[in-house]
Amino acid sequence: MDQDKIDELLGQFVADLGATIAAGNVVVGHRLGLYRDLADQPATAEQLAGRTGTDPRYVTEWLRGQAAGGYVSYDPDTDQFSLTEEQAYALADPKGPLYLPGAFLLALGALRAESQITDAFRTGAGMGWHEHHEDVFAGTEMFFRPGYIANLTSSWIPALDGVEEKLTAGGRVADVGCGHGASTVLLAQTYPNAVIQGSDYHRASLDTARKRAAEAGVADRVHFEAASAQMFSGTGYDLVATCDCLHDMGDPVGAARHIRQTLDQDGTWLIVEPLAGDTLADNLNPVGRVYYNFSTFVCVPNARSQAGGHALGAQAGEAAIRQVVEQAGFSRFRRAADTPFNAVYEARP
Repeated sequence: MDQDKIDELLGQFVADLGATIAAGNVVVGHRLGLYRDLADQPATAEQLAGRTGTDPRYVTEWLRGQAAGGYVSYDPDTDQFSLTEEQAYALADPKGPLYLPGAFLLALGALRAESQITDAFRTGAGMGWHEHHEDVFAGTEMFFRPGYIANLTSSWIPALDGVEEKLTAGGRVADVGCGHGASTVLLAQTYPNAVIQGSDYHRASLDTARKRAAEAGVADRVHFEAASAQMFSGTGYDLVATCDCLHDMGDPVGAARHIRQTLDQDGTWLIVEPLAGDTLADNLNPVGRVYYNFSTFVCVPNARSQAGGHALGAQAGEAAIRQVVEQAGFSRFRRAADTPFNAVYEARP
């Protein structure tokens, strides 16, 4: 054996193990408001505990681990902990354009299904989205919403041919697989003349989506229905959006065919998918690692739980998405935009 390679593997193991258990600590900080309080002003462990109504000894250990991981800054001269501007930006604002704790909440929620997923490996059975712990739904919203806030109406829709003008004037939109309605509500807020319909097969998520719409003051212009991507209602849509959900479907081609039937003759399908290359070699990188591992626990099991026989997975790539679009009868397809985490495609009838 090559001892240097063993040492390299052990180094990766230490980093991965630390990150794994640190995920739980990040979620603790999220739930207890520790990051938010620390973003306001530096504190010793005792001061932070006093301000947040938590136990000093637990907070001490939490802060030390956060500092060791680089999520919190430490000043040994004052024994105070603080957040830099960048740390606060990423960790302390759940409604901002970047909120990392949501991803950890999603990961921990998904890992609760380890025993079911292990069994699925043996049997080939699926595990539906609705069968996961509620933290999966909440974490998904928190993980994806910042990206939508930063990009959906400011860059992705403007990158589509003529769509922004239609929605500004009062177009019709279907947001398919809307979950908690983060993208749906944002569309309604940005385009007050448009009529928006969100759909999802998971009724509990739609209950949350309706609350989100009411809180945002757009409930009068947003309708939600419990329906699959192959069955949602309405026709003549100027825009149908599927945000980070096509790859989760057992019958993506069936969904694509239905979307094409519901579009206006000059309508547009906005497809937002995880960023991926077309080959495994293209995706052997940190982002690919995140998506493949999430896909093993959430995306592929959900697809396997549905009729259709497909399981694209979260790293399907542009060629696989193009194949789905073309099999459904669309005549035009292009990549319109991308971010470090998403690829954005435009399909036209």
